[in-house]
Amino acid sequence: MKKTVSSPVDLGKEKRIDRTRLKVGISIFVRKGEQSLWENGIYQNCLFLVMLLLKSPNVAATYLVFGGGDGDSTDASRFIKDSPAPIIDMPAAADMLDVMIEMSAQLSREWAVTFRERGGKIVTMRVGNDYVIDIERMIFDKPHGMLVAGTPYDEIWTLPQYERSCLHYFGSALRAPVRLMPHLWSPLLLEKASSSQAADWRFGYKPGRLKWRVGIFEPNICMVKTSHLSMLLVDVAHRHTPRVIEKLTVFNAFHMREHPTFVGFANSLDIVKHGLATFEGRFPIYQSLTTQVDAVVSHQWENPQNYLYYEVLHGGYPLIHNSTFLADCGYFYPDFDCEEGGMALLQAFAQHDADLGSYSDRASALLKLLNPESEDNIQIYSEALQNLFSLA
Repeated sequence: MKKTVSSPVDLGKEKRIDRTRLKVGISIFVRKGEQSLWENGIYQNCLFLVMLLLKSPNVAATYLVFGGGDGDSTDASRFIKDSPAPIIDMPAAADMLDVMIEMSAQLSREWAVTFRERGGKIVTMRVGNDYVIDIERMIFDKPHGMLVAGTPYDEIWTLPQYERSCLHYFGSALRAPVRLMPHLWSPLLLEKASSSQAADWRFGYKPGRLKWRVGIFEPNICMVKTSHLSMLLVDVAHRHTPRVIEKLTVFNAFHMREHPTFVGFANSLDIVKHGLATFEGRFPIYQSLTTQVDAVVSHQWENPQNYLYYEVLHGGYPLIHNSTFLADCGYFYPDFDCEEGGMALLQAFAQHDADLGSYSDRASALLKLLNPESEDNIQIYSEALQNLFSLA
């Protein structure tokens, strides 16, 4: 969820911009205290985009820009201590940048208006399903998601997964053209984090177990990614073949343990009645997969491009999913079909160890397409930046 950046400054006179050597910033929300890149995907989005822009031939310099939140430069440097790009504040961004990409922190209207008057271009990069998030925020009186505050944008960038649910919503609500951009992911952050684990906690699937420990990792904070259908899917598999599942761990569910509807639903499942399920909080994926999980079951609704999927596939873990974006990777079941999903889990158990080599090869081919430093992705983003200066 984007946070508002409010640091209006006097930007002075319009300056001449060299369109072939742009200075680009990406906004990031920084708060005081502990903050982790693994809290949600948007922080990793920012870093992957930085990685790409650093390779772009028409980008002279790339910066992370903090301003949203109550954190200062010390908090920002601690939070993103290994940032490949310098970290600057909003006044510096106003003076230095040619393009600002709003990502983790939402720009204030006053800052944006003045920045554009001086000749700068502003893109808002929407990497969440704001259509659904905004519905929930309005109906259930939750904290706001996307702010329709009249902030002027030159273009809206979003991901192919939101073409159906959000493309027209973004364009109409924010009054700017919408461009679909490639999803970016690299194993760099995952490998760096997992390298700190003990040697016997090596990240990656380990074949040979007689029963599987199954994990569900949906965030349970928005209806596009919740655990309950995945739980039902696992229960279908357990009812069909009880010898397969040793344990089910539902992560990101600790806050729902006292909710009567969730408790009633969970207690209706055989996997719970038989004492095989536990409900835990949120932990970094590289820790949970390494120590507690052999296979991952997932379900999404209008959110089929997820870092979770890429991390699981990168590690060779069996992924039971309903994402059409993954093509022949993992073990697919359609839409909301719990019965088919349960059979997909049993299929995975029956064949994964024997098929691990080709499974990993298919995953690697998909993950290469997401590489922020691939020539195709660099070209697409570079051309989009150039296009900003041809817009009316």
